Formats: sequence, C-alpha cells, structure tokens
Amino acid sequence: MKNIYFLSDAHLGSWALDHRRMQERRLVRFLDSIKDKAAAIYLLGDMFDFWYEYKFVVPRGYTRFLGKLSELTDMGVEVHFFTGNHDIWAFDYLERECGVILHKQPLTVELYGKIFYLAHGDGLGDPDKKFKFIRAVFHNPVCQHLFSAIHPRWGMWFGQTWAKHSRMKRPNGEEPPYMGEDREHLILYTKEYMKAHPDVDVFIYGHRHIEIDLQVSKKARAIILGDWISQFSYVVYDGDHLFMQQYIEGESVV
Repeated sequence: MKNIYFLSDAHLGSWALDHRRMQERRLVRFLDSIKDKAAAIYLLGDMFDFWYEYKFVVPRGYTRFLGKLSELTDMGVEVHFFTGNHDIWAFDYLERECGVILHKQPLTVELYGKIFYLAHGDGLGDPDKKFKFIRAVFHNPVCQHLFSAIHPRWGMWFGQTWAKHSRMKRPNGEEPPYMGEDREHLILYTKEYMKAHPDVDVFIYGHRHIEIDLQVSKKARAIILGDWISQFSYVVYDGDHLFMQQYIEGESVV
C-alpha cells in the first residue's frame, strides 16, 4: 500500500522571499523523493504566490515544479491541486498540460477507509467582512473576465505586488500565531461542520501557515499543514497511521 501525502502554501515566486529559486528546488527534491512511494499527493492551495492564466499566456517561471508535477502524473501518481486565495485563477492549464486534478471547492473523500474533508481554508469560519468582499470579487467571473483584458505585463505585476504587500504588512511577514481552540476560525468551522457531518474522520487545511494537529472529538482530528516557506511540513497517511513530518534535506523521507 502506497502513501498519501498532503502539503500546502509554498507561495512559489513570491516577491517577498529572497530564496524563491532555492525554495522551488527544495520542493521539487521532496516531490522527487516520494514519487515511488506515493499513491496520491494533495496540494491544498497557495502553491503559487500569484497565478493567473490568460487564454494564451501562463505565468513565467516554475518550470521545475510544473515539470515535476507532469512527471508524477505521467507515472500514475494522482496529484490533486486545490486553489487557494493566491492561486484562485487556475483554470485548465494545470489539468491539460500537467495532468493534475483541479479542485476549486472543499472535497470530502474516502482514503483507505477514512473519510477526509480537505480544503485550503480561506473563507471558512473567518468573519472578516473586508476579506469576504475581496474574496467575492476575486471569484466573480465578470471581474475575472475584465482582469483578463489587462496586458499580462501589468496584470502579473499587479498580482505579484498585491501578494507581496499582503505578506509584508504582517509583522516580519509572518502569520499570527495559533489563537486557541475557542478562537481559531478553522477549528471553530470544523466543530460546526461536524454537527451535520459526523462521519468525517480527518479535516486537513492549509492557509494559516501554522502546524496544528488537534483531536476535536473522540473520532475526528483537525490538521493545519503549516507551510513550505520556513516549516517545510507535510502530512503522510499510510492507511494505518496519519502523522505530520518536516522535510529536512539529506534525511530519508517517510
């Protein structure tokens, strides 16, 4: 039985990072190290810091990462790509050219006998009205069509600048720390969702850039994946055990 892997939030290409080329190589080396062990890989959003597909143009760069995704899917590994709030605008390029399975909404799926609820996490349980408004604008098909009319030179500059500003406005560019079980939006959302969906065994999210593995009921766990900027964390499920790991160069990968 092969493993199933979960990771998120690489923010590849971020203008806020000085080591972005090294970061991409590190991610690719990790994916290469698990390619013979993996039945499926779930990328739970924000793998790119800004990704917008024009009809005949896709963003510059990411050749190592995109090539590795293509190699994995050519080998028969299922690669599931969830859009996050930084790469909402993935349309059909990644599916058609790289063979990934694209998800724009949360997914409930049975894996080796357990029920998983998988989502990037943006907008789930967050009461911030400003964020909800911006998210609605970004998801609106009319707004997307209008943005497509902007020349890619300016459209990509705007998107990358916005993403950089979004990160740098936080102290040291870091996410707020874990707020506690009674205040963390994704945990509150999980507990509310469980009331109508008691069959779910494991909830896994990205988005928050913190590593959390919390038993939210006698049956269910809620996991927030961390990131691939400084933590390089991932979750592996072998059909019996589910656990979080950190990728360290030179060490063997589970």
